[in-house]
Amino acid sequence: MGRLTFSLNLTLDGCVDHEEGIADDETHAFFTRLMDEAGAMLWGRTTYEMMESYWPAVARGDVQAPPAVREWAVKLETKPKYVASTTRTAFPWTNSHHIEGDLRSGVQRLKDATAAGVLLGSGKLATELDRLGLIDEYQFLVHPRIAGHGPTLYEGGLPGTRRLELLSATPLGNGAVAMHYRRSSG
Repeated sequence: MGRLTFSLNLTLDGCVDHEEGIADDETHAFFTRLMDEAGAMLWGRTTYEMMESYWPAVARGDVQAPPAVREWAVKLETKPKYVASTTRTAFPWTNSHHIEGDLRSGVQRLKDATAAGVLLGSGKLATELDRLGLIDEYQFLVHPRIAGHGPTLYEGGLPGTRRLELLSATPLGNGAVAMHYRRSSG
């Protein structure tokens, strides 16, 4: 069984607005490595639609992008992408698939079928999957910024505190810190 890893950019005050992070070669290299290591991507509908509206054009070369960004887009194009949605069922972007039926069983089936693991990149979906106890690891890129606004990580709340075990904390040259945690068994 593969593990489900939640990965996201966030500011020091917990803001997960995708425009608040540092978008440079170093951060793109970090997320490219995570994507390379994972067997599949998992998003909610909103994140999927945001990604679908931009990254295929970058992969095709229709949008000018630095080499690291283009490399990420090309790899994302071929990576299996799964979407949890109750309002949309058609996902035409290359290698995109719908998680159908019950969220818990659909995501568990995906984990079971993906030995290399699944990389989750949607904040609202992560809240739901964490409530269901399905997230195994967390890889956050914490940016040296205070946004002062939302949306924020786990804005919808959790039923209880999640205890995590630190696996690594790696500072990047741009001031961000890559934090890798595993859900604690104790």
